[in-house]
Amino acid sequence: MEERALGGGGPRLSVIGLGCNNFGMRIDADASAAVVHAALDAGITHFDTAEMYGGGDSERFLGAALGSRRADVLIATKFTPRPNDEAYRPGVLADRIRDAVDGSLHRLGTDYIDLYYQHYPDAEAPVEESLETLHELVEAGKVRHLGSSNIDAAQISRAAEVAADKAWPRFTGTQIEWSLLSREVEREIVPAATAAGLGVVPFFPLASGMLTGKYRQGEPYPEDSRLAFAQRASRSGLSRFASDENFAKVEEYRAFAAERGHSVTELAVAWLLAQPSVTSVISGATKPAQVAANVAAAAWTLSPADAAAVAALG
Repeated sequence: MEERALGGGGPRLSVIGLGCNNFGMRIDADASAAVVHAALDAGITHFDTAEMYGGGDSERFLGAALGSRRADVLIATKFTPRPNDEAYRPGVLADRIRDAVDGSLHRLGTDYIDLYYQHYPDAEAPVEESLETLHELVEAGKVRHLGSSNIDAAQISRAAEVAADKAWPRFTGTQIEWSLLSREVEREIVPAATAAGLGVVPFFPLASGMLTGKYRQGEPYPEDSRLAFAQRASRSGLSRFASDENFAKVEEYRAFAAERGHSVTELAVAWLLAQPSVTSVISGATKPAQVAANVAAAAWTLSPADAAAVAALG
């Protein structure tokens, strides 16, 4: 599978990354291992998890499934900031990061993390505190590369400025929600990331399954689908994509893809990979067959004209 460098000086990532957020939440250890092995067999080397996924089980399941293949892959994981009910004081975020990295290393069964993300920014802690602590982790060999996630354009620029001023390791990439049904990031965040030399790693590329084509307007959600799971859990935020407007857009995308012999899933991923700022697209899976579908999308290279035509449909 093709690999791309993450920003300036970042690691090389397979253009399809396996999102492991389902591990420990929707699937157990055995099912997670089957997905991991299917990804390895398909050439995926970029595995994305977080300490918060599955209460830590995502990292545990991933580490166990990789086993002796650990050195063949790139593991990306994320730390969460201090708890909301914990008052900020200087040093509290630094302590949280140090505890978090040791916990992740233990659960993953490894002595280094290839790509360590700040999952969410801390609203009160100065960015200097997190960047200096992450610098310590890089110096100690626990972490090799750094990334941000869920931050805005101003925060991207500020972090780049501080890292350059202090000569600390900088974020080389940022994770953002980006799909054909969620394009707000194109206004400010993507340009800011590009200006700061960050590679972009989109998550939720299929918009909670809307861009798989499995959902039809007015019909019940398939029983084992993400939207059905969200509906049962009363997590309405995950079904925000199921609007009349989006169902109409999906039909347009489906027709565009079908005319070219592809599925709407393949179009959703191929369109993101056609964006100059994108390094790797994170796609989750609960079954090996879903891994195969995600990988198939990487084989379709959209021409600039087709990428622009797709963008105009939305």
